[in-house]
Amino acid sequence: MSGHSKWSKIKRQKAVSDVKKSKYFSKAAALIVIAAREKGGDPATNPALRLVIEKAKALNMPSDNIERAIKRGTGEIEGAKIEEITYEAYGPGGTALLIKTNTDNKNRTVSEIKHILNQRGGKFAEAGSVKWLFEEKGVISVNTKESGIGKDELELLAIDLGAEDIKTKEDDVEIYGKPSALFKIKDGLEKAEVKIESAETELTAKNPFEIKDPKIQEELNKLYEALDDQNDVEEIYSNTAD
Repeated sequence: MSGHSKWSKIKRQKAVSDVKKSKYFSKAAALIVIAAREKGGDPATNPALRLVIEKAKALNMPSDNIERAIKRGTGEIEGAKIEEITYEAYGPGGTALLIKTNTDNKNRTVSEIKHILNQRGGKFAEAGSVKWLFEEKGVISVNTKESGIGKDELELLAIDLGAEDIKTKEDDVEIYGKPSALFKIKDGLEKAEVKIESAETELTAKNPFEIKDPKIQEELNKLYEALDDQNDVEEIYSNTAD
């Protein structure tokens, strides 16, 4: 479980305050708007929309909020235009970062992210200098204890469905595959009654490295948290091993 969206896993383990929850709702709404805008507002025919709706429901986002976001995406309700922009950066210890944002004001977003990076030992990278270190993968997370399935059984099933790699850490299993195979693997696991914690397309580091200095790791975690608090930041990917 390395080199991708580390902060996503950290924040899943933390108690979410009402303020944080409101921010996560806003971020989930932006994802829904974009998915509905690109391929329509029907989750039955738009798998990407179905995934982000599941993500929103996992945050206990109210159904009314979800419906409004879909209608904004399809143009039934007016709203500010949201753009997807990914920034390349370096963090403490030379860590390579990709910061994915959904924003209605890119000047505000870039200014605020630059300020956070400067405060926390990071800086923007030249275009293309970081992105090549990552590749896009479909990633499905399963907890075998909660799902009631053995690791060996899960691994065989996932491979049969098209998984390319499987990584385990205690009861947590992450299944990697081509982005185009994500929905096939997910649907196959669900038909086998495997409980899925999350399923999404992520950017994974081609050659993740381990940070051995605890001070640098602490500085990096503080940077993750500060970036996550910025309203427009959706995901943070790093090339560090978990």
